[in-house]
Amino acid sequence: MIRLSEQYQKKAIPAMMEKFGYKSIMAVPKIEKAVINIGFGKRVAGKTPDEQKKVREGILKELVLITGQAPALTRAKKSIAGFKLRQGTYVGAMVTLRGERMYDFLERLIHIVLPRSRDFNGLAVKSIDNSGNLNLAVREHITFPEIEPEKAKGIFSLEITVVTTSKTKEEGLELFRLLGFPIKKEES
Repeated sequence: MIRLSEQYQKKAIPAMMEKFGYKSIMAVPKIEKAVINIGFGKRVAGKTPDEQKKVREGILKELVLITGQAPALTRAKKSIAGFKLRQGTYVGAMVTLRGERMYDFLERLIHIVLPRSRDFNGLAVKSIDNSGNLNLAVREHITFPEIEPEKAKGIFSLEITVVTTSKTKEEGLELFRLLGFPIKKEES
């Protein structure tokens, strides 16, 4: 199986240069980073600080297994009484992957996780924004091969954003298709 970084070099760059008429290889859009987010939300709401810490640590351990990198905790920017949320409390975690770790993560996402996901028919074209970035959610983190479903304390979802250097949605869509992302054909 060809690596994602090699596929970008050998297949995506020449095809993109031909289709969009780039004069230089440096003008061809590339994947810059992958950002993985998780919100603690209902899992910690209404629990004591010790229980919240236990839940948080369990989620963070599994996020480290999935990404191979320590996550950064995110805090609430302001208090919202309706959500029983206080300013400064931990509300989630995020990991930013670049370089080789990013390519490893994306390969597992494309070839293992998405096909294993329940009722998966491909990524919708509308999941690519106008800047050519891909936004998707993985509903069950146990679809990642590093997680043992029997030992998982709970099931949580991940939000994944794949950031590219493309300027338009068309460039981003073409880049993701050339890299082998399972994107649905547009219905006309």
